[in-house]
Amino acid sequence: MLDLLAPGLPDELGERLTRQDYKRDFRERRAAIRDGESWKLERLQHFEETNDDSREALRQGDWPAVLRLFEADRDALVRRARDEVSRGAVFHRIRVVEEPLTPYVQWELHWLRLSAECGHSVRVLPASAVAAAEGDALLPELNLLDSRVLYHVLYTAAGQPDGAIRFTDPSTVRNWAEYLQELYAAAEDVQAYFGRAVADLPPPPAA
Repeated sequence: MLDLLAPGLPDELGERLTRQDYKRDFRERRAAIRDGESWKLERLQHFEETNDDSREALRQGDWPAVLRLFEADRDALVRRARDEVSRGAVFHRIRVVEEPLTPYVQWELHWLRLSAECGHSVRVLPASAVAAAEGDALLPELNLLDSRVLYHVLYTAAGQPDGAIRFTDPSTVRNWAEYLQELYAAAEDVQAYFGRAVADLPPPPAA
């Protein structure tokens, strides 16, 4: 277990963004990064993505289609990883997992394993490792770009995207950047975790 207390993240220090404003702001800022690291923390165990064929295949319980659709994205993932390297803009992803895995997380781990094979930086952290830091509230869903801007990504109770709160206060961003780096250092490479805990699981039920 990590004895790291999560930094504070008061909503009033940030700016509320609608879903569309968040997507636009995030994409523009991420594309502009040169020689800077970024971080993503995922804590919830179920999301309801939209406009995603493989996610829809999971809802329908069509696991062969899930795997086929993932594999079809391999070349695009390789190109994206090479672009990040060429810009010095590596994006580190930390996935907190609870066991037994939810169908959604099992689905996502197949995607994250493929992403890592294609050159992306992905690690997995057991929920037990952050229990001391969470207390009564789960860690937030976060995207942190280039140590300059932090997004607290929001979801409805059903797991549907609901915009974000954007933070640019240097102290807030710095504290969370340091915290995410510590989590990443303590996490396990997704390919190692996948081979140990996911590879031999039967297909998940529709979800």
